[in-house]
Amino acid sequence: MLIFTKMKKEIFEELEIPSGVEIKIGKNFVEATGKEGTVKKELNLSNIDLKIDGKKIIIGSKKATRTEKKMIYTILSHVKNLINGVQKKYEYKMKICFNHFPITIDLNGKEATIKNFLGEKIPRKAKIVEDSEVKINKDIVIVTSKNREAAGQTAANFEIATKIRNRDRRVFQDGIFITSKCGKDI
Repeated sequence: MLIFTKMKKEIFEELEIPSGVEIKIGKNFVEATGKEGTVKKELNLSNIDLKIDGKKIIIGSKKATRTEKKMIYTILSHVKNLINGVQKKYEYKMKICFNHFPITIDLNGKEATIKNFLGEKIPRKAKIVEDSEVKINKDIVIVTSKNREAAGQTAANFEIATKIRNRDRRVFQDGIFITSKCGKDI
């Protein structure tokens, strides 16, 4: 009879806090404050130690299994995104593409109305996530936010709103497409 035991290791990762950024750690959240503002992220911190030691954040566990190891590196990535977001806002650029019917976008509050998409009479709607800002410059849509997830979700909402179904994509190439994510061209 074979008995499997979980291998437990001591895993600790350190992350340097840059100057001009303040980190606050609560029971189940991490909050970063910088020159761009404040971003708060709810996290599941069970079985994981998260503390500030001087100008370093230490994330880890004394008896980490595979699951805790994955959680440690996920939390590390989230904290890095928070720190980067409060130093410089994340920016997604999208291009409005149309072949025959010119697409227009109206911004009203936390919703964007996409009119005349493929000549449709009923406008399509895209939700703008709470912490993000949208600017339209002719055929370029720019989404900026301190929160990377909010900026990415808003850009995805524009792409999903203009998704074409039941037609040949080789012929109908209209839509709003992401061309640049956080400064990197796609």
